[in-house]
Amino acid sequence: MSVPVRRRTAAVVGGVAAALLLAACGSSSSSSGTSGSPAASNTDPACADYAAYGSHPGTTVSLFTSILPPEQQKYETAWKQFESCTGITVKYEGSNSFESQLPTRVAGGNAPDIALIPQPGLLAQMVKTGAVKAPPQAVSDNVDKYWNPQWKTYGTVNGTFYAAPNSANMKSFVWYSPSLFKAKGYTVPTTWDQLWTLSDKMAADGIKPWCGGVGSGTATGWLATDWLEETVLRQSGGDVYDKWISHDIKFDSPEITKAMDTLAGWMKNDKYVNAGIGNVASIATTTFQNGGKPILDSKCGMYQQASFYAAQWPSFKASVKIAADGDVFAFYLPSIDPSKKAVEGGGEFVAAFADRPEVQSFQTFLSSPLYADIKVKEGGWVSANNGVPLTDYTDDISKLSAQYLTDPNALFRFDASDLMPAAVGSGAEWTQLTAWFAENKPTKDVLDAIDAAWPSS
Repeated sequence: MSVPVRRRTAAVVGGVAAALLLAACGSSSSSSGTSGSPAASNTDPACADYAAYGSHPGTTVSLFTSILPPEQQKYETAWKQFESCTGITVKYEGSNSFESQLPTRVAGGNAPDIALIPQPGLLAQMVKTGAVKAPPQAVSDNVDKYWNPQWKTYGTVNGTFYAAPNSANMKSFVWYSPSLFKAKGYTVPTTWDQLWTLSDKMAADGIKPWCGGVGSGTATGWLATDWLEETVLRQSGGDVYDKWISHDIKFDSPEITKAMDTLAGWMKNDKYVNAGIGNVASIATTTFQNGGKPILDSKCGMYQQASFYAAQWPSFKASVKIAADGDVFAFYLPSIDPSKKAVEGGGEFVAAFADRPEVQSFQTFLSSPLYADIKVKEGGWVSANNGVPLTDYTDDISKLSAQYLTDPNALFRFDASDLMPAAVGSGAEWTQLTAWFAENKPTKDVLDAIDAAWPSS
């Protein structure tokens, strides 16, 4: 489940409409109303980087997203100069019911100009309606130039590219306590074998090596899908992972059964979990937010969780330091094959439901290193856009995330459950994996039940 990159430069202009190419940056700050502001003078040095996006005074682009305050304000700040220089006003609307509201709005003829879509499956659903517009060539060119090639496939439906990536999050992290590691003489593992040698060492020292918690209200079980996905990708590679997503390889296949057995030896191992909380079954009733808390008390050693878990630590300790020499930090979950750096991630995609010049201008800006660089400098936001220098990240976790997410040679894959049909990826897989922990439901029964939930068409 997706719950989160060189010089600050203008986007690749490519095949944007002639108006975008020929118009100069137009003065005055954008208003917060629904009408666009006059574009700033093209002699304004602050508009030099925005010249490629044209002059569109008096126009408005609506954006619909699941991202709410306080993050909303950071987004609005990131395109404030774009609004001033182009004369476009971006009208922001966030909703915590985004996933259900977007299809309803599209079906009712009330689609936004732009939507930030967090699931490729939802993007495909919207494309089937015929309402999504293919982006200008400049957007495609930017994605080709600045992202690992796999990202483009997730914004592509039936061979046509529709949506550029926006934010990203790094799933392949293990959180730990640097102070505990230092006190015990533990070394951060860099190989799969070292990870389990360390786990056994912690267990021998009387420390449960792994914390766990998959509780999440109606979404309980989603973190367990991440653990399984990380294992499948490392053991069987990208081809098997992709065929699993499409159900060409079923859950009860030898490959997925093997991954479940490996995960059982990891997170269903009484010697390994779940100190400070309970036994293996407690993983099902512990919220994912609280799952890593015992690390701060050195009651457990590690917690496999995404980069966005960084936001949780201050709720446990106000003055927490998240750094390699701090209270908590994270390391990369090692690959089994050192030559294939397996990386799982998630993120949002920018889909357009209109192709007016001002919409294409904004869409192109959102795919640019210029926009991504502004956003990362605000902090707490990661992009897989490799046109942003790692030195521009303001915190160590975001920088570490970007290091892996921008690697063009990484074996990158998107969160599998977000790509599967909702009845499986956010339905049967969640409930069955929860039962696997809570009730010790047999692995074969769990996998058979998930396969049975797969839609027939």
